[in-house]
Amino acid sequence: MCVKEKRVLVTICTMIKFLFKLFSTFPLPVLHVLGAWLGWTVYGLSASYRRKIDVHSKIACPNDEKLRLRAVYGSVKHAGMALLELPFLWGLSTQKGAAACTEISGWDVMERAHAKGKGVIFLTPHMGSFESAAQIFSTRAPITVLYRPNRNRELQEIIEGSRARDNVALAPTNMSGVKILLKALKRGEAVGMLPDQVPAWGEGVWAHMFGQPAYTMTLPGRLHQATGAAIVLAVGFRKPNGKGFCLELHEGPESLSPDPVQAATQVNAEMEKLILMRPEQYYWGYERYKAPKGLQEGQQ
Repeated sequence: MCVKEKRVLVTICTMIKFLFKLFSTFPLPVLHVLGAWLGWTVYGLSASYRRKIDVHSKIACPNDEKLRLRAVYGSVKHAGMALLELPFLWGLSTQKGAAACTEISGWDVMERAHAKGKGVIFLTPHMGSFESAAQIFSTRAPITVLYRPNRNRELQEIIEGSRARDNVALAPTNMSGVKILLKALKRGEAVGMLPDQVPAWGEGVWAHMFGQPAYTMTLPGRLHQATGAAIVLAVGFRKPNGKGFCLELHEGPESLSPDPVQAATQVNAEMEKLILMRPEQYYWGYERYKAPKGLQEGQQ
């Protein structure tokens, strides 16, 4: 990278930091209104984005057009909300984050899972405010969250500095990150990840999701087999009118198959159930069915 390109990146990162500080002073209801407007603006301007949402929602709701349209219209505004609420979430202490969350549902699920003493694997799809889920959980217990590092050092510093906080540790998507997750589980703690995030080639298997083959990470199954950790499904839903977030916890499967494909299929089935609970808060623009990074022609 040349000196000029580095200067441009530094300038962009400085602007991002300024905007984050500015928007962190806005009330959450205002950010959600602006976010909904931003979401609709992007939807109106980007034909490729509209096409992705249309295709993915039809895969999930092939026989219910009313449900599909509800999913599409809701997803458009919630995608914008997700972006503009980041300064609010990342700029808060965990105490204020808890105040913004007006409800935690299903904490007894966590207590039963924790009582087994083998750690807890939290799984949540790309829906709702998954950034708030770990924050809210961390007000009651420690959690280690899997994340994909940004290749830009300046942006990476912003992300790490904002996500890592009291009771929230980060584990990168590499072998050192897997070791961090294993250690946390062996301490009886919780780890969190988005299992519908497409992994790099060689780190997943092809498993069906909504009837279509989707490259799916095998990490949840591997961690479960290595530690016996309980599986819990978690989603941070947005409450209406910017009134905060609701962390919902649901029991996952008692066990995951030792077969990687079967385990990935089990996880995808659980994600489908969560998504259809609030389809309007799922990010249908996310490229769930894309080819994984590193896949060579003919390998699929």
